[in-house]
Amino acid sequence: MDTKTKKLLLLNKLYSSYANCTACPLANFGRTNIVFGDGNPNAQLMIIGEAPGKNEDLQGHPFIGRSGQLLTRSLQQAGLNREDVFITNIVKCRPPNNRNPLPLEIKTCKQLLLFKQIKIIQPKIICTLGALALEGLTNQRNIKITKTRGIPLNIDGITIIPTYHPAYMLRKPKELNTFIKDLKQAHLLLNSQIKK
Repeated sequence: MDTKTKKLLLLNKLYSSYANCTACPLANFGRTNIVFGDGNPNAQLMIIGEAPGKNEDLQGHPFIGRSGQLLTRSLQQAGLNREDVFITNIVKCRPPNNRNPLPLEIKTCKQLLLFKQIKIIQPKIICTLGALALEGLTNQRNIKITKTRGIPLNIDGITIIPTYHPAYMLRKPKELNTFIKDLKQAHLLLNSQIKK
């Protein structure tokens, strides 16, 4: 069995354990689907957003609405294919009215699912989308993404590249080139690590 198949089986086993998860309050707000994430289970680059939105909740896949379409185009402009990366969120269920996930929701989902996904996939680079995703991953608070974006961090041997959330690009299109620059930086770092 090849590595990709093995990782896919491990991810599916993890997801089946939480198919009807009620571990945090988000289970009680009328979710349609738990959005575990999708992409290449053997990805070297993992992209982590904040939480599923309405379209994601309805279809069970991350980043498929307008933000997702922008993310896909931006990845392509950075020389990456969406099929080659793995995309997920800090929390896997849609918060009501698209509010930010609460600290308890983040902590619970991170421990039950996100950290296990990272352990299975073993990415070399993680790109966080938005301040909340970076805060959730690093346990830091009040991060200003405008000040931290593009500055690599290292957590447990994995390089983290923080950047804007694609939804921000829809409101501030002048920042799109910066967003693509950050994705290119992640791609270049990934290539340099693969060559080592």
